[in-house]
Amino acid sequence: MVSLLRKIVGDSPEKAAAKSRPIVEKINALEDGMRRLDDDQLSAKTGEFQARLQQGETLDDILPEAFAVVRETARRRLGQRHYDVQLIGGVVLHRGQIAEMKTGEGKTLVATLATYLNALTGQAVHVVTVNDYLARRDPVWMGPIYHALGLTVGVLQHDGAFRYDPDWSEPADHINNRRGQPGFAQLRPVPRQEAYQSDVLYGTNNEFGFDYLRDNMSVEMFQRVQRERRYAIVDEVDNILIDEARTPLIISGPAEEPVQYYATFAKLVPRVKIEEDYTIDERTQAISMTPEAVGKVEKWTNTGNLYDPENYHLVHYVENALTAHVTKKRDKDYVVRDGEVVIVDEFTGRLQFGRRWADGLHQAVEAKEGIKVQRESVTYATITLQNYFRMYDKLAGMTGTAVTEADEFFKIYRLEVASIPTNLPMIREDSADLVFQTDEAKWRAVENDIVAMNRQGRPMLVGTTSVETSEALSDRLKKRGVHNQVLNARNHEHEAAIIAQAGRIGSVTVSTNMAGRGTDIVLGGSDTGREGWQEEHDQVIALSGLHVVGTEHHDARRVDNQLRGRSGRQGDPGSSQFYLSLEDELMQRFGGERIKSFMGWSGLEQDIPIENKLITKSIGTAQVKVEGYHFDVRKHLLDYDDVLNTQRSIIYDDRERILKGDNLKERICDMLAREFDDLVSKHLASRYSDDWEVNAFLAELSLICPPPPELDDPDRVFAHRKEDVQRLLADHVETVYSEREEQLGSEQMRVLERLLLLRAIDLHWVSHLTTMENLRTGIGLHAIGQRDPLVMYRAEGHKTFQELLARMQDDVVHSLFHVTVSQQPAGGQRSSRPTPKASPMQAVTGKARGAAPGGVKVGRNAQCPCGSGRKYKRCCGANA
Repeated sequence: MVSLLRKIVGDSPEKAAAKSRPIVEKINALEDGMRRLDDDQLSAKTGEFQARLQQGETLDDILPEAFAVVRETARRRLGQRHYDVQLIGGVVLHRGQIAEMKTGEGKTLVATLATYLNALTGQAVHVVTVNDYLARRDPVWMGPIYHALGLTVGVLQHDGAFRYDPDWSEPADHINNRRGQPGFAQLRPVPRQEAYQSDVLYGTNNEFGFDYLRDNMSVEMFQRVQRERRYAIVDEVDNILIDEARTPLIISGPAEEPVQYYATFAKLVPRVKIEEDYTIDERTQAISMTPEAVGKVEKWTNTGNLYDPENYHLVHYVENALTAHVTKKRDKDYVVRDGEVVIVDEFTGRLQFGRRWADGLHQAVEAKEGIKVQRESVTYATITLQNYFRMYDKLAGMTGTAVTEADEFFKIYRLEVASIPTNLPMIREDSADLVFQTDEAKWRAVENDIVAMNRQGRPMLVGTTSVETSEALSDRLKKRGVHNQVLNARNHEHEAAIIAQAGRIGSVTVSTNMAGRGTDIVLGGSDTGREGWQEEHDQVIALSGLHVVGTEHHDARRVDNQLRGRSGRQGDPGSSQFYLSLEDELMQRFGGERIKSFMGWSGLEQDIPIENKLITKSIGTAQVKVEGYHFDVRKHLLDYDDVLNTQRSIIYDDRERILKGDNLKERICDMLAREFDDLVSKHLASRYSDDWEVNAFLAELSLICPPPPELDDPDRVFAHRKEDVQRLLADHVETVYSEREEQLGSEQMRVLERLLLLRAIDLHWVSHLTTMENLRTGIGLHAIGQRDPLVMYRAEGHKTFQELLARMQDDVVHSLFHVTVSQQPAGGQRSSRPTPKASPMQAVTGKARGAAPGGVKVGRNAQCPCGSGRKYKRCCGANA
């Protein structure tokens, strides 16, 4: 039991240091020798290490020397020497663990150690960041180390790919300079494939994930960009692998569903009332309509029973409209910018451009705001971040807050958490929460305390939970004469400039949790070369450093700890104080009313805060409960996605073999043989030929290819035994295939084979994704019958997947002899946007599949002749 707990929680700072101390001593012992090497000799160490690895040494064998080389290179190129505790962090990352390091301890520099060591194998190391800004900043910042040691560094961005090149220089209007980010001109634009060939590659989780999906939609091998997924270091690992894990990556396109219903129900739902018409589950925030509400909707829409099969599609619109109206708050969950609804990330406070809520909820919010409602979408490809990152052979991570989620890291990713000691003692003072009875009392106290501290000149960072709240507090402070800067999703473009001044005398920065992660607030200001900076820096320290004010607890303790972590970095003084109200959302959901009645009974005035162990414990317990609930949601998502992930792996592996051209002729011939066997089993199954369905047999055979001469009319079929028919068809496979190849030419036939197989996958896989999503949505009803929905989902999913494989085979063999290859222009530069490539369906043309013998055309609403049971326009006629 103790061993299991240690695996989950990892090592204490003391144990982590003790286990790595012998390695650190070896590295330190090599330092003088490394300093005696000139730059060329130091750079030559890379080739030496690579040769030793090829001769049988392991990465662990050369770790001390490799780390010593990186440390010396960083000292020369950056003027930064790795501390001993940073070496410990590097060891932890190399071991495939999570290094929990306090804010300001230099995680970016730590990553260079494990990155360099693992890149020596010749297999790329992926460094995953939380946003494009860090994906540009970090490789430019650390690039001189890698460049001096002979490694190449690539960068993925939403709008392109780059290579770090210290000699690169472009005019001032170059894209890197247009970003307004100084120092990024050393990034040279390159094709995306070239970026992936780099020894070290920086990018966001979205870029890596979407490239994986796009690779598996490519129709040529040269369009694929990713190499092997060997080793990844994930920065802010809790944000990416936990917070972001609830939102799968999806590549989609517009569907043909009507959008007018969204506007209709957006006008109706404001007329419903809480408790009378709907209830909200305080724990899950799920909304349930009452029978009275259902009756009102039926009356307003002049609909009979809303839950009749013919009306059931309206339930989707009603529920989404209600959710949008009740739970999605403007300037908290989203903002409206340039006529679009843009999601605000609940953990980082940043705008999520391009991301949309699924299942019609985003359209419902658009209708609520009275802006243009975008069409719903069809999913072309999807994967969860959990399953994407579990494909790496080795995974590691860094963050300032991981221990509270150690259980989830271990259960989902088999990742242990190791706490790294700080280089200097942490002296920040974290005060106990101040709890008030009402929101207004809390805000008065926050305002008064900020005003009082601002008069002393002490810099402050004030954390709020929404855009609206941050701006309201800013206005209150301005009325009291307190000049302040606001940092939220509305003005995120000025983030760097605001943070640069947040540590100066008298500075007050009111922020959403954008400033709670990845920001570095330097005491005295970040412009450390400024005249008088040292004096101001010392003055701020004399005032006890940066003071952090929290105005509400977040659902996750990690987010609170990230906010606190902006203060007291690298041994600096600092302090933090949280102000709470029993009317806060978290408190309301978990016992706020009970505590509020206790405070009222005790006779405490509203403006008098209390510091009570029972209340503090209650708040902590509430956060643990919410964290547990969110873990259950993520685990639930993963359990279901694992079913689809198994199918996805089969399909994508198969797709890659097709792109490589592995035995395609043999494969299609096998499909033809199986299809012929199925026809015999279906129509000639009886022992007696009198019971054979010969006309149907010949009709379906003719849909595939011309029959052999011995079987080209019913009389000739009847003249043979069943075994003879099977033998003739088996021989016919090779004959008819050779005739088709001679007709087209070998080169065109190889192209046709590849395109037909890809078309079958792309057409039916997209449909399968929709089917699986619908299955998952409705599978919960099995719980009513005391059956486990997940077990039923696995069983139904397996059955559906087998049907998918059968449809794909059917599609290929029925198309092979009726289509030709149209000439397509050669592919060019690959787009970096998450949009699908041109489908191979566009490259094959010819007679419609549904054209029956004799030229009889299948109606678009008729049942498809392929036997799928779907309408022709939804199946094989989709391309007709």
